[in-house]
Amino acid sequence: MKHAVKLVSAAVALTLCAVGGWLHDRAAAATATTAAASSPKARRDAGASTRGPRAQPVSVGVVQQRDMPVTLDAVGTITASNTAVVHAKVSGELKALYFAEGRPVRAGQVLALIDPQPFAIALEQAQGQLSRDQAQLRNAQLDLERYRALIDKDAAPKQQLDTQQALVQQLQGTLLADQAAVDNARLQLSYTRVLAPISGLAGLKQADLGNVVNPADANGLLSIAQTQPAAVVFAVPDAVLPRIRERLRAGAPLPVEARDRDGKTVLAQGRVASNDNAIDTATGTLKLKALFANADNQLFANQSVHVRLQLDSLPAALTVPAAAVQRGAPGTYVYALNGDGTARLERITVSATDGETTAVQGSLHAGDKVVIDGADRLRDGARVDVAPTR
Repeated sequence: MKHAVKLVSAAVALTLCAVGGWLHDRAAAATATTAAASSPKARRDAGASTRGPRAQPVSVGVVQQRDMPVTLDAVGTITASNTAVVHAKVSGELKALYFAEGRPVRAGQVLALIDPQPFAIALEQAQGQLSRDQAQLRNAQLDLERYRALIDKDAAPKQQLDTQQALVQQLQGTLLADQAAVDNARLQLSYTRVLAPISGLAGLKQADLGNVVNPADANGLLSIAQTQPAAVVFAVPDAVLPRIRERLRAGAPLPVEARDRDGKTVLAQGRVASNDNAIDTATGTLKLKALFANADNQLFANQSVHVRLQLDSLPAALTVPAAAVQRGAPGTYVYALNGDGTARLERITVSATDGETTAVQGSLHAGDKVVIDGADRLRDGARVDVAPTR
């Protein structure tokens, strides 16, 4: 019996300890809850829950009013105004080269020298033949004068006079042939100095010193690309053809910018010079050619460039940063800021886009602020927290 009483007493003691621990934990938790509730963050969160949804952080841009170019982007290829493959006009050993590869050359500049000695000898031979025949002609002309004097005195037959006249004419013809031979020999000698037919950039040499070059060599001595001015050929949709032709007929310039492949750096500025005579039915595009002065030789033949063609200009247009324009279920819209720190949805119509700027039509006004970052988290009337401008 005493043993049973001890067991009951021990069980009661354990129960009391467990109840005491539970009461202690509850008191500690209540104390922690009270402390957390009294912290500044908790008070701000509680205040925010009573004021409404948390403000969304956004970045904003400003609506501006300015002239806005209407542009069209395309991909173009630089083409040389003229390209010449320089061939040797006579056969011979290549003695000298007077150009630097990849450097500018002038029209008429001496580019190379072919061994002139064989051609100088040929010229001397032709000149010697000419001198001999000139002497024979002078002698024949003197004989002709003598025969005429004898005929006047009836001291010689007329047939002899006719024969002498024919000889003089024959020698005169020989002199013409001799002179042509001299001129041809002199011309062949001049061909040993290879001249640049056009101005431009010299290509890589296609023959080395000591090689025997011929006019029939397929690659010639070098090629010259005339890149001042440089031309850019690019294709535009046929839908803009009426506007382009209207401006060309009116003599209005169509400015064109040649940019790098990223479209960020302007390499050169020019204008449309001409258009192709037919639309490509496979692509529905028309090829245009623009000319660039290219004074600094930034454009190279066959270079691929990003082309920006200015078709028109919108005067005093309302413009917003392109990042502000949103497209979705309501259509095309932006979020504009109200004075009370909320955002309102404004439906717009896009007129033109030029890089990072978009011309729009709507109820916006110059100076309004529009959301450019964070618009995907907004709704009409949402509270916003504008990030400071860096």
